[in-house]
Amino acid sequence: MNNSRKYSQAVFNWVFVLGVLLAFSFNSCKEKGIVITNNGKSEYEIVISEKSDKQIKFAAKELQNYLEKISTIKIPIIDKKEQNTNNKKIYVKELDIDENGISIKSEGDDLIIGGGSADAVKNAVYVFLEKYLNCDWYAPDAEKIPEMNSIVLEKSLNFSYTPEITTRTVHSRLFYDNPVFAGKLRVTTESFPHYVSGARVHTFHKFIPEEKFYKEYPNYFALRNGKRIPTQLCLTNEKVLQIVKDSVKAMFNRYPDATVISVSQDDNTQYCTCDQCSKIDKEEGSPSGTMIRFVNKVAAEFSDRTISTLAYQYTRKPCKTKPADNVLITLCSIECDRSAPITEKCTEFADDIRGWNKLTDNIRIWDYTTQFTNFLAPFPNIRTLQPNIKFFRDNHAKWIFEQHSSNPSELFALRSYLTAKLLWNPDNNADEIISEFTNGYYEEAGVFVKKYIDLIHLEIKEDQDFFLFLYGDPSQAFDSFLSSELLKTYNDFFDKAEAAVSQKPIIRQRVKEARLGVDYAILEACRKNISKDFTLVIIDDQGIKKANPFVEDKLNEFISVCEKADITMMNEMRFTVKEYFNSYKKALVVATKPNKAYGKTVTLLTKPKKYAKEDPQVLTDGALGGNGFYANWLGFEGNDLEAIIDLGESQEISTVSTAFLQVTNHVVFFPQDVTYYYSNDNKNFRKLGKIINKYSLVKKSKINDIQYFNLTFPEVKARFVKIIGKNIKTPPYWHHATGQPSWIFADEILIN
Repeated sequence: MNNSRKYSQAVFNWVFVLGVLLAFSFNSCKEKGIVITNNGKSEYEIVISEKSDKQIKFAAKELQNYLEKISTIKIPIIDKKEQNTNNKKIYVKELDIDENGISIKSEGDDLIIGGGSADAVKNAVYVFLEKYLNCDWYAPDAEKIPEMNSIVLEKSLNFSYTPEITTRTVHSRLFYDNPVFAGKLRVTTESFPHYVSGARVHTFHKFIPEEKFYKEYPNYFALRNGKRIPTQLCLTNEKVLQIVKDSVKAMFNRYPDATVISVSQDDNTQYCTCDQCSKIDKEEGSPSGTMIRFVNKVAAEFSDRTISTLAYQYTRKPCKTKPADNVLITLCSIECDRSAPITEKCTEFADDIRGWNKLTDNIRIWDYTTQFTNFLAPFPNIRTLQPNIKFFRDNHAKWIFEQHSSNPSELFALRSYLTAKLLWNPDNNADEIISEFTNGYYEEAGVFVKKYIDLIHLEIKEDQDFFLFLYGDPSQAFDSFLSSELLKTYNDFFDKAEAAVSQKPIIRQRVKEARLGVDYAILEACRKNISKDFTLVIIDDQGIKKANPFVEDKLNEFISVCEKADITMMNEMRFTVKEYFNSYKKALVVATKPNKAYGKTVTLLTKPKKYAKEDPQVLTDGALGGNGFYANWLGFEGNDLEAIIDLGESQEISTVSTAFLQVTNHVVFFPQDVTYYYSNDNKNFRKLGKIINKYSLVKKSKINDIQYFNLTFPEVKARFVKIIGKNIKTPPYWHHATGQPSWIFADEILIN
């Protein structure tokens, strides 16, 4: 019995001491600041108004959820009318401040998290969780949430912020497909918020379609070289103006909630040069003159809506006429070199922004941040994002659209995260953001991913002459930041990165996705045979050509990672990853075939232009062109390919093949036919046969493709083989480049 009493007394003493300690701890926390939770307890409730917008209710729920994740305490959400006067409050509400502004402040022990609109209130909640509780969101499936026994804030909170860029769009499916994640990083959930669906950009052909109007009303369209062509509209034609006004009205009626519509040029530079249009453009000092005068007239009919138009390519230079107050000027930086900030390497565009800024405060920037011909290629422009966004902000661009590829591109998750952070606050430290992401998203592998990022950006900075273009190709950098030695170094970084997280399959898959850019560059380097380390084929001990097993492993891993990550597109021409894989496999087969033309002298009878250094020997060098015209393709603009291959001596042959490229949006088409001839004296040639293009050019033609023009014939003895590839000379009337010369691109010639 005595022992029982002693035990009970001991328990009582222990409980009493524990209570004293907890009370001391709680009181100690109180002295330090505002104690939201402490050791499993909270004296707070989250208060919202009964009439709160659904976004505010959602924001309050998000606050509740994350406070519970951090501290395990679920703080109740209470309607303002039902609040307990004894409890402390966290008010989540709309405030009488700028509609985009946010405020986080304390009043005694109470906390007020608010904004000037429902959307701003939601932004304020996420900023509170980031700034004061160290939360972060790297991707829809990756976040950093600390675990705390106590959530204690400083005594006097008084933070406010109004983002100067008020409409922030990052063209990434990570945001479009995951609206909640987009909210956490404060960017839009669609590419053209508030726009009329189907009338967001390049709308002339939608208002006045060529199929309906061109044959009967050719004067509605652009006059070029004395001929009306359906590339752009004639902006001084009053009937064109009326049709566009009627179309705009009909579209706004169809989409009554939309507040913006695009009245903008189609995606080509063949604008009208009739007497009336030319006179205005001359007066205005720019072809944007006819555009702004035209758009202003449309805007006058819709004073309560916004009419968006482009300052793009030929309309980029500002005119003299001031845009109407409800006209939104969208400036596009498509031509710029991305290897350095716009103010350093794209000064004409920078000047145009300054010029438009003098005419209007209503500016939207359409910026580009990845390589559209090769989404997955290394594209070291990450260090330019911050200075460019700051420059846009400083020139009063309140609406910025940063065009990634939407589909995954190189370092896609990082690019999406970093760009969103910089749009919210352009003065953030970009390098700290990158490190935060690489360490958080890739964990132990992050240090190696960061080494890759740092090194590739250092290398392009050292190459002052390199032009990093949106429509470029990895092959342009094989003597620069993608040299053989550097590719080996980058590959080693990612080998180490994968090894560092070998026991973490989810993180390892993220690393594999991050290395896709390097793997793609290596595959393209091997296709071009840039060094002994990077070749398509090897010669075995018996002297037989075989596909390089290193390449086969890379290719198989590349397709496997893409499939697991649901990465399906290689470029904006809708060339798929599966098509790339199959095309590459075919290239391996071609490369391992015997070829009597390999290394033989090629003489051109027609002149190539610009690409492959205009070197005819690329046709027999064993390197194979890929699906972009920069890599090993010999180009002919407006003229035919005529070439003679000297086999060195008369040989028996029965097959000949030549590969041709098609990229329809870049005016590269298959030849209409290819004819082969043979000779033994290089004077008298006899026809072997003609191959007709089996994919005639139509509006629905495959945009990006390779076709092999193969001919098999009865065996002949020949020393010289002549090839004539017939160029279609100019695109059809419906193509955006009609009237301009078309290209054909040829690569490896195989003769056996």
